[in-house]
Amino acid sequence: MSQINTEVKPFKAQAFHNNQFTTVTEQDLKGKWSLVFFYPADFTFVCPTELEDLADNYVTFQKLGVEIYAVSTDTHFTHKAWHDTSPAIGKIKYPMIGDPTGTISRNFGVMIEEEGIADRGAFVIDPDGKIQIVEINAGGIGRDASELLRKIKAAQYVASHPGEVCPAKWKEGDKTLAPSLDLVGKI
Repeated sequence: MSQINTEVKPFKAQAFHNNQFTTVTEQDLKGKWSLVFFYPADFTFVCPTELEDLADNYVTFQKLGVEIYAVSTDTHFTHKAWHDTSPAIGKIKYPMIGDPTGTISRNFGVMIEEEGIADRGAFVIDPDGKIQIVEINAGGIGRDASELLRKIKAAQYVASHPGEVCPAKWKEGDKTLAPSLDLVGKI
């Protein structure tokens, strides 16, 4: 079953954010654009490269009104320890949510039950709390923040321009399409 346009399921979890522990719920994802970014585990290999890439681009995400929430099945305590010991993770300014029960990972359909960890999943949530983009990669394939930014800009464009769609490779400022009978078979 597709998750596109479905509402984020309820959750409540502890996060490490700005050198303190905070509570995050699905309600925190409403009223703004959000990127919920699942990764397998702290203190690993591909994960810190992805999280650092997001950290390096965090200001750009924020300029678009997007908050990032990193999620793994580690605890918020482990997130703090990793943040305090890794130069790459030390750059992170966005919340790192602990999901030791796997509730959030299951809610988003990325839990690898036999391993107790999450797949590499990225979910873009609109201000109404509905999923607009789903990207899930195999464990050995890292994601690119610039590609996520491109997709978020497209989702925001489509949301604010009813009747228009963004074609392949669309970038901000590029021409869009207005689906109609006139376009059928002409593209």
